[in-house]
Amino acid sequence: MGKPAFMSDATEHRKLAAIMFTDMVGYTALTQRSEKLALELLEEHRCLLRELFLKFNGREIETAGDGFLVEFASALEAARCAIEIQRTLATRNISVPLDRQIQLRIGIHVGDIIHKDGHLLGDGVNIAARLQPLAEPGGICISVDVAHQIQHNLEAAVVTMGQKELKNVRMPVEVCRIVLPWERRGAPTLASHTAAHLHEISSRTRFNRMRAPSLLTLLGLLVLGLAGGWAYRKFGQSPTSTPVSPLNAPAVVAPAEKAKSIAVLPFKNMSPDKDNEYFSDGLTEQITTALSQIKDLDVKGRTSAFVFKERQENLRDIGRQLNAAFLLEGSVQKAGSQLRINVQLIQASADKHLWATHYDREFTNIFAIQSELAQNVVDVLKGQLLPEEKQRLSRHGTEDPEALDLYLRGRFFWNKRLSGGLRQATNFFAQAIARDARYAQAYVGLADCYGVMADWRILRPKDASPTAIALTQKAIALDDNLAEAHASLAKLKGTYEWDWAAAEKEFKRAIELDPSYPPAHYWYATTFLTPSGRSDEAVVEVRRALESDPLSVVAIWHAGLVYYWLRRYDQAIEQFLRAHELDSSAVNPLNWLAKAYDHSGQPKEAFATLQKLSIPSQLLPERMAALKEAYERDGIKGYHQTQLDWLTGVPDADRNEYGITRLSARLGHTERALQGLQHAYEERFPTLYYIKMDPDFESLRTDARFLELLRKIGLEK
Repeated sequence: MGKPAFMSDATEHRKLAAIMFTDMVGYTALTQRSEKLALELLEEHRCLLRELFLKFNGREIETAGDGFLVEFASALEAARCAIEIQRTLATRNISVPLDRQIQLRIGIHVGDIIHKDGHLLGDGVNIAARLQPLAEPGGICISVDVAHQIQHNLEAAVVTMGQKELKNVRMPVEVCRIVLPWERRGAPTLASHTAAHLHEISSRTRFNRMRAPSLLTLLGLLVLGLAGGWAYRKFGQSPTSTPVSPLNAPAVVAPAEKAKSIAVLPFKNMSPDKDNEYFSDGLTEQITTALSQIKDLDVKGRTSAFVFKERQENLRDIGRQLNAAFLLEGSVQKAGSQLRINVQLIQASADKHLWATHYDREFTNIFAIQSELAQNVVDVLKGQLLPEEKQRLSRHGTEDPEALDLYLRGRFFWNKRLSGGLRQATNFFAQAIARDARYAQAYVGLADCYGVMADWRILRPKDASPTAIALTQKAIALDDNLAEAHASLAKLKGTYEWDWAAAEKEFKRAIELDPSYPPAHYWYATTFLTPSGRSDEAVVEVRRALESDPLSVVAIWHAGLVYYWLRRYDQAIEQFLRAHELDSSAVNPLNWLAKAYDHSGQPKEAFATLQKLSIPSQLLPERMAALKEAYERDGIKGYHQTQLDWLTGVPDADRNEYGITRLSARLGHTERALQGLQHAYEERFPTLYYIKMDPDFESLRTDARFLELLRKIGLEK
């Protein structure tokens, strides 16, 4: 350990400071596997961190192996530095193989410290050291003392982990963690904007439509350089583990049970290795997709079916909640290259088994198993297949079992993206394409990941959108019958390029290919039909989405959006409440529920909903008290003004510009609102398409500059 030049052996100095400890995850194990690689990554990590310490005025005190001890004069600077470190590493890790990724745990405490003989001592140091191991890989743990000091100025959320007994610390310490913007569920209304280095990275990965760079340059693994996409599609919202109570069918769902409707329930993982859950989940999705190719089958969405994963529930009730006449269930056992798959088809209303079989095959025969299984189901339910349906069932996207395995791993982590699986999903999709450069579904999966990074401002939308469009076009060029690729292209064409004619053409193509694909219907309703003034058609489309995916939080939320924008607030509130009941942790339904209450003249309900959206009150007593005081003094308008004042005071790099724009318009601050809309236009924010319908922008309707903006994005009519 080196001794800092500014300290002499004889000095002893006591002061209050913020202390950060960092630690490389898995470094010891890595040295045992490859000492050369370990030392190489260690040096890279040291160079990266030292640059960021300087940027945030941190002073490196000691370096011990793979960890740093750093002192900051301010808890806020320490927290911002930690976020920037994790953001930089998360971005770096996207473009490197798994074995070259670097992950850190970071702990921060603020307290009394002693400089003595070139070292840092005291309880402040000891507590920070004990906090660091409590962080998740890629995460940041802080003490409640740090939380109180940063609460008014750090836009990232902070949540408590409760009281913890720390080794060699006399009293329990309340431990908190910083919720990083790319971890957050739902739309990142409080997420930090993209940092400068991310802008530089995303600029370097722009896709030139005339001359495409190799994907080797972009991801270190691929053949063509493409990135971008969208967050919610067929594999959609990760299923909630919260029990779902039986619900009456919503008004937008047709009550009649279709004769040939079927839901594929999550296959159970019976493998000795529980990590093979990715395969059982992936096989379920593959079979769902295969069955959706059959013209006369109404196949229920994956999201709704996965609500019943790990739940023991009466099959009649499951069929009723999914509005499905038939259920397909099964189990998968994978041991090495051997597979055993058991499957049975059930008539839900009678709880009657119609057909059952099992497959004992080599993993290399997985494609034949999928086709045979789908064929057997069709034989029971439909009878003879049409020639084009047989052809569709024979297409598998790839003939490489290893590419399929990588893709299924990617989908598994994609479905867990809201709880930290985005990086893993990106890497597995990239590896799948490296194995098979003609694997269209893998390109769409990679687009999904980059789309989330654009939505969460990890990448700038205006940089990500051209590559996202190119990626979906690549997928379509490889397989023109891929409904999800057409639906993604439709949404991108509308919300980023404002090419509404092309968007509608692609939506119609997606629905033609797969009428059971929920995102095609609800995206068509919200991003095209409603802003185009075709409200009756929009309602029909969200009804169709919910017929296919009746328990999907995302589909129900989109139904609420349509009603909200049509000013049918009672119906909007009903849908948002139902979405919240299905998943109480989802942010979007609550956010729009508060807006619906607000505009429908129910301020008390709006305030109560907004409180649920706030950062936990035990960490922000002053802020919560100020919001409550503002509401009690000036009503919901006072609440919004106080919130706007705080958002405006956030540093530029972390500022939520669109949130400021919306609140400014709501409160009648015309110039600030128009300035924000111009920024959103220049950055191609994907939220611009709904400003024409959103009542928050009512005060701007007659302003010539607002009308000119609508003209620029093709929504003046």
